[in-house]
Amino acid sequence: MATTPMTLDDLRRMLTEAAGEPEHGALAGDIADTGFEALGYDSLALLETAALITQEFGVRIADEDLFELRTPRAVLDLVNGAAAQAR
Repeated sequence: MATTPMTLDDLRRMLTEAAGEPEHGALAGDIADTGFEALGYDSLALLETAALITQEFGVRIADEDLFELRTPRAVLDLVNGAAAQAR
């Protein structure tokens, strides 16, 4: 389990690892408030990313909660908030 907060770069890496990089290079720049659909990621990509988050950060995201998280910022807030509570 990671002891540091999850960053946007961590999430970017996990999305790429789980589902590849979108063809149009949508992961560049500040994507924190860009919707996952606009970034080119579907629900399967998010499920795979959630599994990586559990492995690396020890935070399990329930499937029903995952689909409510529309942006990278929402994922980061949830993961970092859960990790902080567990400490």
